Amino acid sequence: MSSRNEPDLGALLDQVNPGAPLAERHLWLIRLFAWIRGNRASPEAAVSRVQLLLDAIDTRPDVQQRLQAWWAVLLGTVDATTLLADFGFAPRTAFVSELAERLRHKLLPDSPETLDAAELFALALPTAFDAQWLAALSPEQIQRVERLLHLPPALADGRALATPWEHILLDAITYCAGQMLSTGYAPELRLRMSAAAREARPFHALMHDVEALRTQVLQPLRDPAAIESAAQGLRNRLDACRQAVSTVYTHLEENGISVGLVFRLRQLRERVLRIRELLDCLLSDTPGVSATRLLARLVQVEQERTSIQALITSNSSLLAAKVAERSAETGEHYITRDRQQYTSMLRKAAGGGALTAGTTWLKYLIMGLGLSAFWGGFWAGTMYAASFVVIQLLHLTLATKQPAMTAPAMAAKLKDIGTPEATSAFVDEVANLVRSQVAAVLGNVVVVVPTVVLLSLGIALALGHPMISEKEAEYTLHSLSLLGPTLLFAAFTGCLLFASSIVAGWAENWFVLQRLDSAMRYNPRITGLLGPARADRWAHFMRHNISGFASNISLGFMLGLIPAFTAFFGLPLEVRHVTLSAGQLAAAAASYGLPALTMPALWWAVAAIPLVGALNLCVSFYLAYQLALRAHNVSGVQRSHIHTAIRQRLLRKPFSFLIPG
Repeated sequence: MSSRNEPDLGALLDQVNPGAPLAERHLWLIRLFAWIRGNRASPEAAVSRVQLLLDAIDTRPDVQQRLQAWWAVLLGTVDATTLLADFGFAPRTAFVSELAERLRHKLLPDSPETLDAAELFALALPTAFDAQWLAALSPEQIQRVERLLHLPPALADGRALATPWEHILLDAITYCAGQMLSTGYAPELRLRMSAAAREARPFHALMHDVEALRTQVLQPLRDPAAIESAAQGLRNRLDACRQAVSTVYTHLEENGISVGLVFRLRQLRERVLRIRELLDCLLSDTPGVSATRLLARLVQVEQERTSIQALITSNSSLLAAKVAERSAETGEHYITRDRQQYTSMLRKAAGGGALTAGTTWLKYLIMGLGLSAFWGGFWAGTMYAASFVVIQLLHLTLATKQPAMTAPAMAAKLKDIGTPEATSAFVDEVANLVRSQVAAVLGNVVVVVPTVVLLSLGIALALGHPMISEKEAEYTLHSLSLLGPTLLFAAFTGCLLFASSIVAGWAENWFVLQRLDSAMRYNPRITGLLGPARADRWAHFMRHNISGFASNISLGFMLGLIPAFTAFFGLPLEVRHVTLSAGQLAAAAASYGLPALTMPALWWAVAAIPLVGALNLCVSFYLAYQLALRAHNVSGVQRSHIHTAIRQRLLRKPFSFLIPG
């Protein structure tokens, strides 16, 4: 049924006026497509309306004449080249500016008073439903539309020349090729191509192949074989350009990744595909059907071009690739696969736990100074960051730093899964990972607790009072209790651990992209101050430790400052790190002495510690794992099959997840 506000078809046809002002002509087109969509009940219903429209036009020769004249005016005024060649390609790489532009389009679409066919297209076909009904049109209906809008080609010596549609397609192909040429000559791409790709010079001959095709198509006496040969030559050249650019990806790990670089690579790949689509339309035996298919594709492109979610997804996938690729190699060092590596992990974790005991004492020392919330958080963050960096430099382990680094390494293996052998190998890696995490947590906690108790007893003997007062001890037990929001805070801390891995991946990529290690190695001022040999050692040291520095420093300041900032806004968020929490719990127990063993509050806090560790590990690992899956495009993996294999291993060999075989 027709809507009350929906225009009548007869009235719409009466309004066709090729002599109307520009905006009025375009508004009529927008209303016509709105009438075809109707209430969007189904594509079939819209197709039925197209059939009704064609039948109505056939009964009115005056409308046919006015519609053909309207179409001729449209082709003569708007630039269709921009629609076919450039529609859907983002003009900017900056996330904020692109987001602002898309928000502007949501609030205030473009004006119909435009000479840009791309803007008119977006106004006339703004919904995903348009792609559905366009794709549902039958070849017979498309041919009727084609005959209705057909403009006779110009004649030369009695021979028909190329049609306006063919001229538009050729101009669009030339435009796309020009954009590809500009991208191919960009220094940041050329310098990263392989030597063989540069020597082949595929971009140099690209425009020659385009002009060869244009010459053959515009010949008054066309030779179909020559046209096909020219088109095939252009396709081969496009493949050569694409292969040359693909060599850039082999050097991304060495040279780093920038948003601009990946943006150019994606744009060039899409340009190649667009030229292929335009070629198919140009050479098709059924140009109307090919054109309709292309328009449906452009409608889908429009949805992505204006979608804020698509923009966020695109940028997050780039960030995922940067972080995951950088973290995967690092994560391999945190996975133990044999008894020797397992024992080494326990030793490193024990050392990390011993140092964390000192961190616990310094935390209470800063709290005792009575600083404001900000400065207390700042100096606590500074102390955390320094402690974590010392642990890194001594090659020790802090348990919860592992998951966010190991997840990308796991996802990289999942990408190649597909056989029972590969699935079994992946389950082995899962067991190795779980075992490594358990060893790290146990090594940290088992050592930090007695070390803090001994430290507290030493302070009590030296100063006459324990590390913390009974009031502070009471508050600590209350805040760590399982009966409170401890588990929520532990999950939040897992998010912070994941965020620190993001910072680590970004920092390492930036360091490599800017070639800062080489700058340090050869900078005259640095070599003059340190000497060439020492400058080389420092460059090598920073190249291999920048990721750890960024991760540890960012995590330290997040643990210290975020509770202060959230408290300012009335959100009482706190951090619950398993090793630090175990140290604080030991300090509180030591303050009470042996009577603490009879206090229910102590055991409620003890019960929370394993769950805090589990949430720290699981949340950070899950977030990093999902990010890595997106980066490696492995979302289509049969995860249920993998989960089944893991459950079977748990039932068959449960201890393989705890101790090495």
